[in-house]
Amino acid sequence: MDHPLFNLELAAERGPFHVIGDVHGCFNELMELLRQLDYQVRFDKEEGRYEVAPPTGAKAVFVGDLVDRGPNSPEVLRLVMDMVEQGTAYCVSGNHDDKLLRLLLGRNVQVRHGLELTKAQLEPYDAVFRERLKHFLSTLPHHVILDEGRLVVAHAGLEERLHGRNTKGVRELCLYGPTTGETDDKGLPIRLDWAADYCGKAIVVYGHTPVQEPRWRNNTINIDTGCVFGGRLTALTYPDHILTSVESHHTYAESVRPFIRYHQQHHPSPSPS
Repeated sequence: MDHPLFNLELAAERGPFHVIGDVHGCFNELMELLRQLDYQVRFDKEEGRYEVAPPTGAKAVFVGDLVDRGPNSPEVLRLVMDMVEQGTAYCVSGNHDDKLLRLLLGRNVQVRHGLELTKAQLEPYDAVFRERLKHFLSTLPHHVILDEGRLVVAHAGLEERLHGRNTKGVRELCLYGPTTGETDDKGLPIRLDWAADYCGKAIVVYGHTPVQEPRWRNNTINIDTGCVFGGRLTALTYPDHILTSVESHHTYAESVRPFIRYHQQHHPSPSPS
């Protein structure tokens, strides 16, 4: 059944927001990026959790794919879970996060594309952490609408007519993006370039497919700069449209697809304060 996905409480929030690209287990780079953005992060050993103080009035928004391929997915998850619980962050689900959830629920999934690393990294963590993780991943939205509909964050992006919709099809598009239904010579799905035809009023910030540089394209921006593949971890500050990046500390995985290069397009004007 199709029904609206529009959280009035979230939509009323104006920001500022720091929208953070695909982390993929790169915990040290995430900590470095948060420090650059003036978040104060402290780990409470007794409580086993992170206490995060954001810059005044700001919140982080994670575009998903917190896990897989990188060196420390469990601590990325703990940090983001703590931030969401403390009200200092929002997070949407990515396809890798969704696959981890299905693994934790005992579903039949292929343990590859970095999931084998996350599975091994989670082994020392107790049942309480795993149950918390299952709950967290199962409650992640597939996209969020912020600033009265001016900002939409979805892992693989989303065309305007589907903003605020909540169906299985919309969820699949948010997690994986549109495809032709065919595969390339590497066995990977051939993706359609939805952003090339986007003409919506809302800014759509997304990740999923690594790009050499974040580029504004028709009021959309992909901020996955391939940290886990030796690129960078990038955040977009909204509404000021400032890009902040930290260099990857290591090439943790080899990308099967080459990073996409886009031509620079018109930079949208920042939203009025």
